[in-house]
Amino acid sequence: MAIIVDLDVQLARHRLSVGEFAAAVGITPANIAVLKNGRAKAVRFTTLDAICRTLDCQPGDVLRWVPDDDTNDGENADDSGD
Repeated sequence: MAIIVDLDVQLARHRLSVGEFAAAVGITPANIAVLKNGRAKAVRFTTLDAICRTLDCQPGDVLRWVPDDDTNDGENADDSGD
């Protein structure tokens, strides 16, 4: 499972720099970089709320899930023994 953070798309759409965005959200530019690079282990709902308020968007505009390539290995195997 991979969670992709699409902050770059939203920042470009709103013509915001990382510094401006970080100040508006109330977190450091370093933490914005952690989010953007996909290295974050968690995001507080209060932070997600501030991100969505600042960007006037929904959480799904910032976060998306992409399945791993190997998630279907063996799941659809025919077990009938034929």
